Amino acid sequence: MSDKKAYVPPQVWKWEAENGGEFSKTNRPTAGSTHDEPLPVGQHPLQLYSQGTPNGVKVTILLEELLALGKIGAEYDAWLIRINGMQFGSGFVDINPNSKIPALVDHSGDEPIRVFESGAILMYLAEKFDAFLPTDPKTRPEMLSWLFWQMGSAPFLGGGFGHFYAYAPEKFEYPIDRYAMETKRQLDVLDTNLQNRTYICGEEYNIADIAIWPWYGQLVLGRLYNAAKFLDVKSYKNVCRWAEMINTRPAVRRGRIVNKTSGRLELQLRERHDASDFVEKTQDKQEAK
Repeated sequence: MSDKKAYVPPQVWKWEAENGGEFSKTNRPTAGSTHDEPLPVGQHPLQLYSQGTPNGVKVTILLEELLALGKIGAEYDAWLIRINGMQFGSGFVDINPNSKIPALVDHSGDEPIRVFESGAILMYLAEKFDAFLPTDPKTRPEMLSWLFWQMGSAPFLGGGFGHFYAYAPEKFEYPIDRYAMETKRQLDVLDTNLQNRTYICGEEYNIADIAIWPWYGQLVLGRLYNAAKFLDVKSYKNVCRWAEMINTRPAVRRGRIVNKTSGRLELQLRERHDASDFVEKTQDKQEAK
């Protein structure tokens, strides 16, 4: 038996700023900015403010896919917003009152348009450039269903399983078991869906794949939380096949390294302002100067 005293919730919860864990200094129970910090603006109409987490990667992959199609209006500047307090700067809060990455500002019209929440950004860009959206009216509801499935499901993978398995200051069996079970259930949902489909919605690659891959695709590729063996991801053969296939796309390979700051041995492009940056300004080349 454990000698540790069981936790009894107080009648009224109060925030303890130093509660341990990797993100204890960057999370808080209030909204709004903590400091003045204007956002930089580059030369392109689309200005992305993000970090290379799965949610951020969704947007940079889509932008690179649009450019690969020849949509020159999709040229963008990607500015790094580190999730270490920068997300509470006044400029960032102005474009995303929820203080979460990614956030996009479109300067192509008479007035800037802000878009926040990764799913909303994917929809906005896909509609703006008329790409990676199903043309069959019967498939569009299917795409929307899987897009919103990802929005509702990934918090159990990231904030649930990922937090307690990889980031919490102590390992606790109950939450790890609870969220591991749910993560595996979600993988099984995807695996079953992909049994007779090439992509999430059928035979066409679209924003549902782009939304789901950075979370579940990278999970089965061993890039999230060092948990591939723990979750026995190889048993989800259809998800693995789909993940590997998307991983070979050149736009995906570019998009997944933009605004990336983690993975010591992985290629990183902290900021992206031009296609040539992938050749000339990756982190390894910056450090070699």
